[in-house]
Amino acid sequence: MRTAVYVGALALAAVALTPVAATATTKEPTPSPTVSNPVNSDGIGGLSTETVAYGSHRHQQMDVWWTPDGMERPGVFLIHGGWWSSGDKKYMKEITRSYAELGYTVFNLNYRLSGDAAWPAQRTDALAAIAAARKHADRWAFDPNNYVLVGFSAGGHIAAAVGTYGDGIGGLKGVVGLSPIISPLRAYSDGENTTDPSKRKLRESAIRLAGGCAPKGKCSRVWASMEVAWHASRRDAPMLSIHSQDEFVPPVQSMLLKQMLGQVGVPVTVITQPGVNHSAPLYREPGVAERVQAWITERIG
Repeated sequence: MRTAVYVGALALAAVALTPVAATATTKEPTPSPTVSNPVNSDGIGGLSTETVAYGSHRHQQMDVWWTPDGMERPGVFLIHGGWWSSGDKKYMKEITRSYAELGYTVFNLNYRLSGDAAWPAQRTDALAAIAAARKHADRWAFDPNNYVLVGFSAGGHIAAAVGTYGDGIGGLKGVVGLSPIISPLRAYSDGENTTDPSKRKLRESAIRLAGGCAPKGKCSRVWASMEVAWHASRRDAPMLSIHSQDEFVPPVQSMLLKQMLGQVGVPVTVITQPGVNHSAPLYREPGVAERVQAWITERIG
């Protein structure tokens, strides 16, 4: 039975919210992928690529990059950022290529944005994409029991939420977040009385993700579902989280997750870089991508 860990106190003025554990019994859809583009050769290192739909919505698609040499390979799922309301997998192409060239089967996800559907649609989409990839693993030379998630900003929130969903996700060996938004509640509070436009925008984006409502009353449950750390359990995946020291998504968000997962024995590594770079610009700083790749190698080879 899943053990939920709750936050004892959060300094959130005027927010009355009772944490509600996510249920581990919800059955996620496992659709068969629909090929949107024929398989084509990338021409570099023998890579093949295709775009497949894992659901009926136009944003429920993923690009798959793999090496068709008959070898079963570990997988990397990439989840783009964009305030939950924008962004696209096309901006992740070079990062996708870099992991494919390292020998992984790579799944570069799009998902329903907050303007399409409120939370937890984004987590549901990530779970559905993973389920489709595992179901059809042979198609892409993918080891369905050996993969990691890598998310950027809002995509880091989705990846971490998958990592703490239920009582562990089959085959998931680790989650990496680049400036992950671990606590939308913290973002809501930080953006209330600030002159920082990014913090104000993040507060507004979190409200939109929740369906347009503040974290109180009837909206308490959806906000509780959005809080990654409140759903920590002992079978969750280890996590690596990287922030800039002075960015608008502060390292303290991931420290909260480190505390909660640590209480149930799941390791979380939090790395803080100097400066203000956020998400992909942070990933491009010297040495950061290499640290992420080394951490992934330790988890899945």
